[in-house]
Amino acid sequence: MKKINGTIASPKGFYADGFHSGLKRKRKDIGWIYSEFPASAAGVFTTNAVQAAPIQVTKSALASDSLQAIIVNSGNANACTGKNGVLHAQEMQQMAAEKLGLSANSVAVASTGIIGQELPMNKIKKGIFGLEKTAGVPSYFHEAILTTDTRTKEIVVEAEINGAIVTMAGVAKGSGMIHPNMATMLAFITTDAAVEKELLQQTLKMITDKTFNQITVDGDTSTNDMVLVLANGASGGAVIQKDDSGYQVLIDMLSQVMEELAKMIAQDGEGATKLIEVKVAHAKDQLTARMIAKKIVGSSLVKTAMFGADPNWGRIICAIGYANPSIDPDKVDISIGSLPVLLNSQPQVFEEMKMREILVQDKIVITVDLHEGTAVGLAWGCDLTYKYVEINALYHT
Repeated sequence: MKKINGTIASPKGFYADGFHSGLKRKRKDIGWIYSEFPASAAGVFTTNAVQAAPIQVTKSALASDSLQAIIVNSGNANACTGKNGVLHAQEMQQMAAEKLGLSANSVAVASTGIIGQELPMNKIKKGIFGLEKTAGVPSYFHEAILTTDTRTKEIVVEAEINGAIVTMAGVAKGSGMIHPNMATMLAFITTDAAVEKELLQQTLKMITDKTFNQITVDGDTSTNDMVLVLANGASGGAVIQKDDSGYQVLIDMLSQVMEELAKMIAQDGEGATKLIEVKVAHAKDQLTARMIAKKIVGSSLVKTAMFGADPNWGRIICAIGYANPSIDPDKVDISIGSLPVLLNSQPQVFEEMKMREILVQDKIVITVDLHEGTAVGLAWGCDLTYKYVEINALYHT
């Protein structure tokens, strides 16, 4: 498997475009992904009990045999908008379907932006009218899904499966209100592999638990967020089965795409200056390892310490304790970067200048060893800065 340059439309048979319809002042705000062939589709969604209208419409579309397109807008979440919100999401779906020459239930819908405002359908119509079916600029789609993001987030990988060269591409948005099980993020993945729908869904869910569900920026779980995968089989290879060697390659490709997108989201957290990666080793089980890692990276006190380059490891051991009270508190190791700060729960002396060099980097790795088992968990987040408060204090205005 290798990483290559490309876009969400790099896999065979996929096209994409983006357009500025006026939902946002300047940046592109509506886009679509189109497959010329019906594609197996899988999705995971926010666990917030309040779910936006586009999620309801997309869940219904996923019940059909296949999807061929995804229409997405930014600048307006179409969330908490009542019956009109659902009607508008369905109208958005229908307009995109008609423009692409598809049935409505083969089109997924996603929205992101401000909650509680109805979609201005005149602008949505203008945007869909401006999108190109096969002559668009795929990178415009990457731009069209952004809200407070400072950069686009994309990755393309290539590998051989069942004798065919398979390409997989991913693009995501997410910067604030990030605390998945799913949370504020949208991610779209395309591949020209041939995968049976149920297997694709199982695989997506499995990898989501280890990637997108292991990032946090601010602890808020959103109303809109989803990950969708389309697999159209255009590479020409055999349909991937769970018991063949090609399935592991598919897992590896999807894992790399989703993990790298997750890290990009965490690193681009609103106001962030540093990516924080936490690795918990030798836990009793994988769930314990993942949850402890996520509690550490989600701690506001840990996040502010990393922002201030303060090696306050007491905040880390505190987060470990409230994440899982059943651990043995007398045999915990903690390292910040390459420097141990706690061994067998005993404080360690470290060189302050070396620690300073570690903490001013734009990526900080915290490693925890519980000495209780063999399981490992990873989580990613960012520091908490003055800028985060400024962005979110003025988000609506």
